[in-house]
Parts: sequence; structure tokens; C-alpha cells
Amino acid sequence: MKKVLIVDDASFMRMTISMMLKKHEFEIVGEAENGIEGVEKYKELRPNIVTMDITMPKMSGIEALRQIREFDPNANVIMITAMGQEILVREAVLNGAKSFLVKPFKEEQVVQAIKKVLAIN
Repeated sequence: MKKVLIVDDASFMRMTISMMLKKHEFEIVGEAENGIEGVEKYKELRPNIVTMDITMPKMSGIEALRQIREFDPNANVIMITAMGQEILVREAVLNGAKSFLVKPFKEEQVVQAIKKVLAIN
């Protein structure tokens, strides 16, 4: 079972992503509500993949992505963004994000993005 860390400042979004992924047999090993917690939990839990909101308080998703990739250059991080944040998505990809999702998204889009990044059929 693949381990997922969900990083998003909105508890509703963390819960939504968690419910979507549990139905598809992913294990949610942790959740974080800002980039600082996300980096700490990544180091502690060593998930297979991270879903990371771009815009968060305390530390942005892009800065958290940079720190996670410094710690683990092979980290699999999928960025989650709101419409109209194309510049931030580009910056995230340049900093090592493996994929991105634009809110609002459908369950199948989340599952497919994770499977593609992890090369699961």
C-alpha cells in the first residue's frame, strides 16, 4: 500500500483528498496544515507521495517543496492549486514537483495523477 502525506491549510480539503484516496487503497500516513509541518512530517513519515497545496500560511507549498527535495531529491510531490495560479505552478514544476492538480478536481483526476507519478497501473 502506497503511503500519502496530505499538506493543505484547509481541513476540508485534507479530509476530501483523504477520503478519495482511501477508497483506492492508498494509506494516509499523515496530514499537515502548513509547509513547515509538511516538511517535518515528510522527514518523519517518509511517504511515497505528497499532495501539497501551493498557497498556505507560515510556509508556502513551493518553499516546502524545495526543502523536501533538498532532504530527498527523489521525493514525489504533486502540487494542488487554485485556478489562475499558472505562474506558481510553473515555479513548482521548476522546483521538482512531479505533477499538479487544479481545484476543483474530481476524484479520478487525483487518483490518476498519483498513479502516474508512482508508475502504478
